[in-house]
Amino acid sequence: MIKNFIDKLLGKKPAAAGHSVFGKRRDVMADEHKIDPALVDDRAATVVRTLKQAGFEAYIVGGAVRDLLVGLRPKDFDVATNATPEQVKGLFRRAFIIGRRFRIVHVVFGRGREHEVIEVSTFRAYLDNAVAGQVSGNERTSKNQLASMTHAVDASGRVLRDNVWGPQDQDAARRDFTINAMYYDPETQVVVDYHGGIKDSTKRVLRMIGDPAQRYREDPVRIIRAIRFSAKLKALGFTIEPKTAAPLVPMKALLADVPQSRLFDEMLKLLQTGHSLATIEQLLALGLGKGIYPLLDLVVERAEQPFVRAALQDTDRRVGEGKPVAPSFLLACVLWSDVRDGWSQRMVEPARQPPFPALQDAIDQVFSERIGDVSGGGRLASDMREIWMMQPRFEKRVGSSAFSLVDQPRFRAAFDFMRLRADTGEIEEVLADWWQEFSMANDALRADMVEQVRAEQGRKVTRAPRPARNRPAQLPDTDSQDADAPKSDAADAADAVDAADANDASTAADAPRKRRRRRRPGGAKPAGGADNPSGQ
Repeated sequence: MIKNFIDKLLGKKPAAAGHSVFGKRRDVMADEHKIDPALVDDRAATVVRTLKQAGFEAYIVGGAVRDLLVGLRPKDFDVATNATPEQVKGLFRRAFIIGRRFRIVHVVFGRGREHEVIEVSTFRAYLDNAVAGQVSGNERTSKNQLASMTHAVDASGRVLRDNVWGPQDQDAARRDFTINAMYYDPETQVVVDYHGGIKDSTKRVLRMIGDPAQRYREDPVRIIRAIRFSAKLKALGFTIEPKTAAPLVPMKALLADVPQSRLFDEMLKLLQTGHSLATIEQLLALGLGKGIYPLLDLVVERAEQPFVRAALQDTDRRVGEGKPVAPSFLLACVLWSDVRDGWSQRMVEPARQPPFPALQDAIDQVFSERIGDVSGGGRLASDMREIWMMQPRFEKRVGSSAFSLVDQPRFRAAFDFMRLRADTGEIEEVLADWWQEFSMANDALRADMVEQVRAEQGRKVTRAPRPARNRPAQLPDTDSQDADAPKSDAADAADAVDAADANDASTAADAPRKRRRRRRPGGAKPAGGADNPSGQ
């Protein structure tokens, strides 16, 4: 009765009998849901136990419960509780409050690469966006106005702030899909279900809670999430409910109001969760192959190119094997044809740039046109640049170049990139095989391999016969000394791309040297003097 009175004050329409917006709580026991407790992460269970021992409610929630129900081991575990972020933070030694729109707590276990983060969120109230504060701009342009607001939307109805705590049933109503709105207690092994998530999981249906069009309007990123979940679960037989799928195409224009950085992150989730190829197929099947995000449009467009497809397959394989993946590698593969074409064009008339500056300029243009400032000048852009800049250096296998290249921090990523180029026929496989063996060899074997390459290259060089010269003795050939001398990155790139320059240099080295007269001992000056700083 009180709830109905509040709804009238807020202008809400009464829900139809038996169809409350908050659903109906159902506790599902272990003998029905059949979740295997062995699949539950011990650290997530520890977080739940610690919160419960402190007198709070706590459950594993969201996608982890969804995956547990279908027999998958979740990669990430989230916890929901009625404790506030400050109360959660006070219970754990390494806990950090993050977020603006949604304030959550990251509880950290372990250190370094082996660390694990359990994300803890507080139950949130179900709010009527019709009575929320409205701002004319977005997160950036209305930052000062949003600072003092707990519930705010923009002109299109997209939620910008809603840090208002509430009970569990309202928290469930706020979630997007029924199969993501279940709560699992690892101690009692009870699943709490308000919206028929167990039933939809059994029927293999992906269904939006509430009115799909309204939910997409509240957060347009739900459009991308619908694609991601449907692609991930397609192999298990899941399909999108027709009412949930119908607004996807008409409402994709709302994504234009979402910050580019958030769309960039969502794109990476689509491509790096182990189902990138299935995601692209789903995008095309739903009519969303274009219009979500420019860089994602390019991935879809180039997915059938052998090199890009090989990169997508390799990414899915690594995720499936539990190995780490880097967005820099996949994006470097997707944009490589732009870099390669721009590089080649800059080395022909009328520009005729040297190879190394030409490659740098081509990379700068690709960043400007394809990525913009979304990734900033940070690690992602730096890693992509290094992968590309190392490619011409793989052609240089003599002298000290090979030894210095294999010691570069990004060598492994650059090598994997080069290996894909060989696998798809862009370069010879023998080159990739040589570098794989070289990278695993000891110093002695590496030296032998470099010497063998030098000998093979020497046999391939043929020179035109020169007329005999009347001189006392033949000058020594200096080619081997030049090969041993360390060179800069620019020289390495030039040698890799334009072998003609090296041949010209060899010819010049064979020209007779001009004889120099020696100074008499009496005229010698002290080493390192003002007139002879070199000391010679």
